Amino acid sequence: MKMKNHIRAIAAAVVCAASFSAGAQTIRIANQGDALSMDPHSLNESLQLSVTSNVYEGLVGRNKDLSLAPALATSWKQTSPTVWRFELRKGVQFHDGTPFTADDVVFSFARTQADGSDMKSYTNDFKEVRKVNDHVVEIETKTPFPIVPDVISLVFIMSKKWCETNQATRPVDRRKGIENAASFRANGTGPYRLRERQPNVRTTFTRNGSYWGKIEGNASEVIFTPIGSAATRVAALLSGEVDVMEPVPVQDVARVNASSNTRAVTGPELRTIFLGMDQKRDELLYSNVKGKNPFKDKRVRQAVYQAIDIDGIQKTVMRGASSPTALMVGPGINGFLQAQNKRLPYDVDAAKKLLADAGYPNGFEVAMNCPNDRYVNDAQICQAVAANLSRINVKINLQAETKGTYFPKILRRDTSFYLLGWTPSTYDAHNALNALMRCVDDKGAGQFNLGSYCNAKVDELILKIQSETDKPKRDAMIKEAFDLHAADIGHLPLHQQALAWGVSKKVKLVQMADNSMPFKWMSIQ
Repeated sequence: MKMKNHIRAIAAAVVCAASFSAGAQTIRIANQGDALSMDPHSLNESLQLSVTSNVYEGLVGRNKDLSLAPALATSWKQTSPTVWRFELRKGVQFHDGTPFTADDVVFSFARTQADGSDMKSYTNDFKEVRKVNDHVVEIETKTPFPIVPDVISLVFIMSKKWCETNQATRPVDRRKGIENAASFRANGTGPYRLRERQPNVRTTFTRNGSYWGKIEGNASEVIFTPIGSAATRVAALLSGEVDVMEPVPVQDVARVNASSNTRAVTGPELRTIFLGMDQKRDELLYSNVKGKNPFKDKRVRQAVYQAIDIDGIQKTVMRGASSPTALMVGPGINGFLQAQNKRLPYDVDAAKKLLADAGYPNGFEVAMNCPNDRYVNDAQICQAVAANLSRINVKINLQAETKGTYFPKILRRDTSFYLLGWTPSTYDAHNALNALMRCVDDKGAGQFNLGSYCNAKVDELILKIQSETDKPKRDAMIKEAFDLHAADIGHLPLHQQALAWGVSKKVKLVQMADNSMPFKWMSIQ
């Protein structure tokens, strides 16, 4: 299975089986990791948002082809360059029976800006979210912001009353290990209700019989189980213990397809895997270099870039199931330009010279943080990078760990060198620019710019991109911002990974290019 560079990633693949029972059924899903909380504002991570999106909803949702769809808002329009008006759906109830109103929307958007929120970058450029009446809200932005509906599709609405009653008015702060009622309980408006939550063991969802919309699938119950071991996960699928699992290890795709009862559903993913470096501290937290920070020097960053054999990683680690990239976004994201997608050459000798010129002829040591249960072959990628960098005498002290401890660590910027994956939730380059490449402030800009890369010209362009409505002008500014970032070696992009889900032939589902898994579109014989 080889992922082609010129794929059209935005289309979702609809996977059908021959015939399906009309009766209600249980679907058992396994993943290599778990959602870290049921709080929809606590972690801006795609697995977390995929799981909680079955319980909670935003004003705007997505269709199967990832186009915008009405959700808790039935319609929206711009009433001025900086004001969007949303007509809210009437007759919607939260799972506890409380009516959904504009008060819940105003409360939820404010909650995304509270301490502990991981969703600040979605709403940091909002000036005000105000109630017009019980079923109309307005979002006023600081400057014209033509993609507001796209931006808020993953900002989920919580019940103001429930949060106040349960002392959950602020998000769960995963960085500090703080929990509250929203960690383990949930009260959304979505098609499934949370019945039981056992973190890292099992989470059970049941169909919402009073859901306002259509549930196309027949699953009355969905049991989500984290299974960290890839071999155990594959065995569970092949034996029929689970009905759906992801990811299928690239080396096991053929085996899953060879079974008479299972198939591997594969396709392009919008996620880009990259490496980030601390470019802010005067001395790295985890390095043998004292009194200075090697990563502040562009020559060091470029040396690390050019010492990584990305084609070797594609061949030996990813077994062809990746597309090496020079950009922080991939095909299918608005603003991606193939002409820009040219990596610096892999050149060990050039990398050694750059290090020597920067004052590190004998290299240096640094710790690298990496998850081992979040992305496809994440720990193996980091191991390969460490082996590559040893050739230029950069010794990597690899710290690979479960995402349950990894994310809180790097999100509080307790890292010198790290691996991360990013899927722009708006399917637009502005999302990656704003979250990953914008100078960090305390209002959510650059919230996931964990190495604090900063270029004032890039920031200026990001704000213009946010406001520009002329597409050719906007695309030209996106290109310029990416060119500046690439010239700075602001991050080290690696590749886009491919999706591979293992699915029982009894199951019908929809594979989305953002790797979300809506239960409402799943059926089982």
